Amino acid sequence: MKVFYGIQGTGNGHITRGRIMARELHAAGVEVDYQFTGRPKDTFFDMEVFNGHSWCEGLTFSVKNGKVNPFMTVLKSSPLRLIKDIRQLDLSGYDLVICDFEPVTAWAARQQKKKTFGVSHQYAFQYKIPRAGGNPVSEAVMKHFAPVDIGVGLHWHHFDQPILPPIIATPDMPERIQKNKIVVYLPFENQQQLSHLLAPFRDFEFNIYSFSPDSTQQFEHIHCKPLSLHGFQKDLHDCAGIICNAGFELASESLYLGKKILVKPVHAQMEQTSNAAALVELGYGQMMNKINPDIIGQWLHTNKAVRINYPNTAKYLVEWVKNGMPPVDQGWCNTVWSNVTVTSVELA
Repeated sequence: MKVFYGIQGTGNGHITRGRIMARELHAAGVEVDYQFTGRPKDTFFDMEVFNGHSWCEGLTFSVKNGKVNPFMTVLKSSPLRLIKDIRQLDLSGYDLVICDFEPVTAWAARQQKKKTFGVSHQYAFQYKIPRAGGNPVSEAVMKHFAPVDIGVGLHWHHFDQPILPPIIATPDMPERIQKNKIVVYLPFENQQQLSHLLAPFRDFEFNIYSFSPDSTQQFEHIHCKPLSLHGFQKDLHDCAGIICNAGFELASESLYLGKKILVKPVHAQMEQTSNAAALVELGYGQMMNKINPDIIGQWLHTNKAVRINYPNTAKYLVEWVKNGMPPVDQGWCNTVWSNVTVTSVELA
């Protein structure tokens, strides 16, 4: 079987999920070509697992100081270039197209009538799941951004819908937690302002990751670091909690590792506001609509978290693909969810 796999690269969550799928597809002997879009080519990192890949610009959202900027999003998009990229993508030599919410791949497959299987958190929004901050425009974007024949949605809980658990790496549990160590990943915020806001909390050690680390800060308990897969995973492994935007994949990893979570959703981004609402509804994390030192201070002194033992969802999906992709029904999904356990964690 030869597969073409398109992955949205606007954030790192889609790429993280793609790495896990790539390992399982390789282990199953599936030949795969990968394409990435959504951000400049030179900003991708740790891509070795994909064994070579193609790139085109695609579509992305313009975000500044934690808010989606609709004007700049439209200004930076190039419909003519997007149409050209879609038309130039030749999928004739592939048996299957897999799409992780990547529009060039999805629309090229639709035009060429190639069977397309989509897997991402966004495809869960075709079902009845917690929603917040939606409007007709955002709902239309979610539906038409990357349309597929079969959309398999992922979420932290099934909500009695035919969706699957997250696709995450399943590392060993840390032997020791540093209760005052916090990982911060808020790449769309002003990094200098973020460092100064966290400076008064001197009883905690903050490891702030971003595309452009603040090189001016002088606080001994604040460490500003460039994005790095291995460095980030190392810090995440033994920290007590994470402050981040309300993206899906990072919160999923944090829940698996039993970290306390505080999210600040990107303003005017329906998926993120819905994710934050789901975390609060499920009791899996806390949220703040804007960077709020009072909320951060209260959260820092919280000593409880949730640990969720998610299965190897990627392996289930690859087996499903090799079995001919039968209809995704509640029975199959329940089989996968039967391996999930939720426990409380004391961080004291």
